[in-house]
Amino acid sequence: MAELHLPAVLPPLFPGLPRELEVEATTVDEAIDRLNEKWPGLRDRLVEPGPKLRPHINVYVDRTRADLGAQLEAGSRVDLIAAISGG
Repeated sequence: MAELHLPAVLPPLFPGLPRELEVEATTVDEAIDRLNEKWPGLRDRLVEPGPKLRPHINVYVDRTRADLGAQLEAGSRVDLIAAISGG
């Protein structure tokens, strides 16, 4: 199982969604699909048509920048980070 760490902006939008959880998946894309099965609409917040990550979403697998096709191993850490802007 991969260990997912989600940005603080997501749990308030999806009741019951924890900031950290484990999912059974072989790629980042599959991990997001697993989340979307439990919390419909979550994928739309992270991925745009293509499919590709939305411009404000960054993903790191074991501290290395990744994309949707990145492979996950048992025990992989996946950090989904929402970019913050402001002035």
